[in-house]
Amino acid sequence: MNEKSFKPDPIAGEHFSKIVSVMSSAYKRHGYILERALLEQLKTNDSFEVWEDRLFQVPGTADHIVDSAIKNPEHIFGSETGYREGHRTLQVDAIVYNKNDKSLKAYEIKRGSGLHDAGKRRSILRDLLCLQVLLRSYGESKGLDVTSARAHIIFYYGKCSIKKPFSLTKDELDEHFGFPVVGAVEEVNSYFRERLFGILAGS
Repeated sequence: MNEKSFKPDPIAGEHFSKIVSVMSSAYKRHGYILERALLEQLKTNDSFEVWEDRLFQVPGTADHIVDSAIKNPEHIFGSETGYREGHRTLQVDAIVYNKNDKSLKAYEIKRGSGLHDAGKRRSILRDLLCLQVLLRSYGESKGLDVTSARAHIIFYYGKCSIKKPFSLTKDELDEHFGFPVVGAVEEVNSYFRERLFGILAGS
């Protein structure tokens, strides 16, 4: 973060422009750090199979199903379609298969420190619902015996742009997974925060 070149703002000047630049970079990187910290902690549970999928396929049939449920999202439960090559892809931050109860859950992970605008919320919800209708078939395509499938968005710091039952916050994660994850994520956050403050102190 401290090596990034930038052009000072004519009003803020070099000192404050650098602080703004560093903080902007930190916010973006922190989202990725949250994703990785949570993913790696979940991998330490022997009862889970955990991975990410940067190219989750979305066929047109999924979008068509979601069109009819976008105004009443909970109506999507019970609707499913087959997973196959699609016309677009999603980035799924964490997918967790519980070998004990054979549940498959998928997560998009966001900082959740502020709310998204209406257009972005609609886009997020559409992608989430597409993930929901495809998830069971996706798991079965990987040879998994799937008894239940659910898609969620984690808004870590609690500002939920998507309502329940699709959203989760930091305070709910340990209970949701039946496994301690928040403590490990917060350790990573503390380290990142210390590094960031060190850079700002030298600005």
